[in-house]
Amino acid sequence: MNRRQFLQSAAATAALGAGRWAWAAEPPPKRPNIILCMADDQGWGDVSYNGHEVLKTPALDEMAAAGLRLDRFYAAAPVCSPTRGSVMTGRHPNRFGCFSWGRTLRPQEVTLAEALKSAGYVTAHFGKWHLGPVYSNSPVNPGASGFDEWLSAPNFYDNDPILSRQGKAQKVPGESSMVAVDAALDFIRRHSKGDKPFLAVVWFGSPHNPHIATEDMKKPYADQSARVQNYLGELAGIDAAMGKLRRELRAAGLRDNTLVWYCSDNGGVSGIARTGGRAGKGSIYEGGLRVPGIIEWPARIPRPRTSALPAVTSDIYPTLLELVGAKVDKQPPLDGVSLAPLIAGDMTRRPPIGFWDHGGGGISTPSAKLMGELLAKQQGGQEVDDPQALCADAAKIDKQYPEDAFPGHAAWTDWPWKLHRIHGGKGAKKKAKGKQAAESPADSAGVRIELYNLADDPMEKQDLAADQPDRVRTMRTEMEAWLKSVARSLNGKDY
Repeated sequence: MNRRQFLQSAAATAALGAGRWAWAAEPPPKRPNIILCMADDQGWGDVSYNGHEVLKTPALDEMAAAGLRLDRFYAAAPVCSPTRGSVMTGRHPNRFGCFSWGRTLRPQEVTLAEALKSAGYVTAHFGKWHLGPVYSNSPVNPGASGFDEWLSAPNFYDNDPILSRQGKAQKVPGESSMVAVDAALDFIRRHSKGDKPFLAVVWFGSPHNPHIATEDMKKPYADQSARVQNYLGELAGIDAAMGKLRRELRAAGLRDNTLVWYCSDNGGVSGIARTGGRAGKGSIYEGGLRVPGIIEWPARIPRPRTSALPAVTSDIYPTLLELVGAKVDKQPPLDGVSLAPLIAGDMTRRPPIGFWDHGGGGISTPSAKLMGELLAKQQGGQEVDDPQALCADAAKIDKQYPEDAFPGHAAWTDWPWKLHRIHGGKGAKKKAKGKQAAESPADSAGVRIELYNLADDPMEKQDLAADQPDRVRTMRTEMEAWLKSVARSLNGKDY
């Protein structure tokens, strides 16, 4: 049964205990409202609280100073769509074939919105979706993925965008990040007095290239080049939107029991962003994965704390399910772990985190073009009906992948150690340009191994693989067992 069939089943939605969903325990008496905010291509250092000398981010600085600041937070993937899929499922995106940008969820996947909706939450998505089309009749639009309401773009979007409101295209004037927050605040106002807690997913389209900041946002950076003005202006736009969101929550009396989680979907773009390590967006090295991470929830995080415990976007799903007391019956394998103990101050270690850039290419999804075409069609009384454009066959699993060969670039982080496994294709080409290429020869299977101690070497410059053969052997065995599990999921063996 795929997601669309499940959602259309009256029996499944009416009787949780007899269907896919079940309670782990009685729900807590005061389940939190939840707001998940995500930037698009914001580097770890693209906030003033992490030392940016020029950019001013007062709202995010205040949030980091008031809540739980996650100093070693990672995106599950080095590009956008896969990381967003990890948030929705708690799973590594390769498990459902979301290898790169523009690829979709599978309808068979259980989403965070579905789980929380079935646990009594009202759910909404605002901003960048990029996990499928935003047409009303697509099986992988936000509504088909568990959101009651949505005002969404198929990809990143700029100022004065055309967005899809439950499949209806409409022009929405305003600065791009504020557009998403204003829509979320309208949803929050309408539901804050009701008997259901809310989940609002707010995914910004900034600071994705091309950088087009509004005049007021880039004005403080007039002494910078035009490119930098626009880049910093887009980041300032996110900060202004987050500031308004936090003020409105306080004014409405919602701040204490609302969990706000902020992060980015991947590391920043090399050359303009302040990344969190070696390389940048698109890379499995630290600069492509390490991002800002903050959780603010005064009811449960009454005093500011900073954590250096590694955490990842795949952790969001299991964390929230534990916090609200919900459980998914027959849950497919998860890669994330619950951070509820970390929120409570009781977590000092976590299992290793696996990363894998499989090497599958992205799919072009130009938001402005697609939404302009949809608006024109709808003004003429038509809808998009091309099955390919709708991703009508998203549930198909018609390609099988080897379960004993793992192309591309993978990594296994068991703090403070990080093991890289690079095999052909994209990962090998990238590595061939690196300083360590000659020092890390490929084995007889064409696999190159690198090992770094991130505590001592955060820029991953000193490959210690030759000095640590026992550690390499152990970590590689663990990694390849995980890769095999991911490949089995990719081949549809979880459903």
